[in-house]
Amino acid sequence: MESIVEPKEKKPRLVVIQGPTAAGKSSLAITLARKTGGQIISADSMQVYRYLDIGTAKPARAEREEVIHHLIDIVNPDDPFHAGQYVTAAGEAISRLHEGNTPIFVVGGTGLYIKALLGGLFPSPEADENLRGRYRREAELFGSPYLYQRLKEKDPLAAASISERDQVRVIRALEVFESTGRSIRECQERHRFDSNRYDYLKLGITLDRESLYRLIDRRVDNMIASGLVEEVENLLARGYSPALRSMQSLGYRHMLNYLGGSWSLEEAIELMKRDTRHYAKRQLTWFRRDQEIRWFTPDEAERIASEVRIFLQPAGV
Repeated sequence: MESIVEPKEKKPRLVVIQGPTAAGKSSLAITLARKTGGQIISADSMQVYRYLDIGTAKPARAEREEVIHHLIDIVNPDDPFHAGQYVTAAGEAISRLHEGNTPIFVVGGTGLYIKALLGGLFPSPEADENLRGRYRREAELFGSPYLYQRLKEKDPLAAASISERDQVRVIRALEVFESTGRSIRECQERHRFDSNRYDYLKLGITLDRESLYRLIDRRVDNMIASGLVEEVENLLARGYSPALRSMQSLGYRHMLNYLGGSWSLEEAIELMKRDTRHYAKRQLTWFRRDQEIRWFTPDEAERIASEVRIFLQPAGV
């Protein structure tokens, strides 16, 4: 395929490739971008961090030299980064690529980032650090289940869609409810994520559970063999706190527990595999709610390429 997007399109056209971790999104996107002369915008909330390479499964340096990737290695591990910043940075990259008539592939497994990019973020109150601090102290004193029970009492609608273990989202939902008197879900539904700045084709990549879990286990083993333990040691040597959000992500918190003596390496690896499988299941639950996604398996590359070719074809051609 050759680059076939005309520069006078009114809206940028985005090919969005999403799905669970380890399903093969990145390799597929690189192949498609290579064929079309396109570039990739990462939609991964952890690949934005510098020095977190192995545990976030960043594309290899050679792949990133062959196909340009955006929104990888843009902040340090101790820098705050959220969906609003992602939307701004991705929007700027999209504008540049659209102006240059370059096919654009948005690729990743962070569903919130993709949803916010395609439809915008709903208006919500500014972060209230006093409120957040109070809820964090309550969680420290009484535990996450206590905080989640408070959310169920105040905002059962939000609680139904948030995991008890996701303390960040639980606190944000409590904060929005206390600040506005409305459920965060009500705010989201009212907004409907429908700003429609882009035309897009949503492609989902998945495979049967047994095969996916086997790929996840293999990926974890490869991460260990590639030096994940040493990567975490280097992060600590650079002075990054184990308490950072980036350092508490999948893989990194497991290696921290090993290095801290809480688990053996074998225990850390098995728990990392288990937790990654759970994460993939949550990703699938999120994406399956989106009726716009057209699902494929990794071995349907030709069908996917055909869908992309038709979508990128200029109007009237």
